[in-house]
Amino acid sequence: MSSVCLITGATAGIGAAFVGQLAREGSDLVLVARTQSRLDEQAEELRARYGVAVQTIPADLSTDAGVALIESRLTDSSEPIDLLINNAGFGLPADFLDSAAADEDRMLAVNVRAVMRLTHAALPLMVERGSGGIINVSSVAGSVPTATGATYAASKAWVTSFTESLSMLVRDKGVALTALCPGFTRTEFHGRQGISRGGVPERMWLEAGDVVATALRDHRRGAVISIPGVQYKVSVHGARFIPRTLLRWASARVTSGT
Repeated sequence: MSSVCLITGATAGIGAAFVGQLAREGSDLVLVARTQSRLDEQAEELRARYGVAVQTIPADLSTDAGVALIESRLTDSSEPIDLLINNAGFGLPADFLDSAAADEDRMLAVNVRAVMRLTHAALPLMVERGSGGIINVSSVAGSVPTATGATYAASKAWVTSFTESLSMLVRDKGVALTALCPGFTRTEFHGRQGISRGGVPERMWLEAGDVVATALRDHRRGAVISIPGVQYKVSVHGARFIPRTLLRWASARVTSGT
């Protein structure tokens, strides 16, 4: 029997890379994104190419109604979800002083509230069955201070901490949780948010397919934190031993391109 995986933010970037990899492995899919037309196009291609079952659910996870729609699917015990991937999320092109409070709040709704609520919906049935997994897409940005995305970085720090804490709660219940913490990844993310890619050294960029391969491998071996790329493993682990004043200075240099 095929596993069933639900992926939010499924039509682009890391989410689409997860979809492609899981479909190649033969998993049936539940795809969540805001735009029905993109979901339909993606689903048709997946069915034709891989012969997997694909369900699509258009939902805006910044709204209560959108989140509730996915919660309903996750709590349907007649069609249990084996793997939940909370991938949907976004950043803002402007810094905190120049962005609207409503935009910051909407980002928190997707990056934090939706992750919490969907995890809360999925976890009880997984614990009851004694099997299942959740991958929450975080970011290395949650490990370091960044002046250009204060709320985004804080939201990702929350996702990592949340995932680590829950992994302790269910570690003996057959359910695995992993926080995926990628660095700069070549996707639509930066372009769609109007964020410049300038100033970031080429060696710091990752490919979405490599990020997903690392995430799935780490999740399946029980890793709670997955950090793709040697350069980011070194930077994240090294940051723990660097004084915060020096860390803020280094982060400012990277984001400014100097």
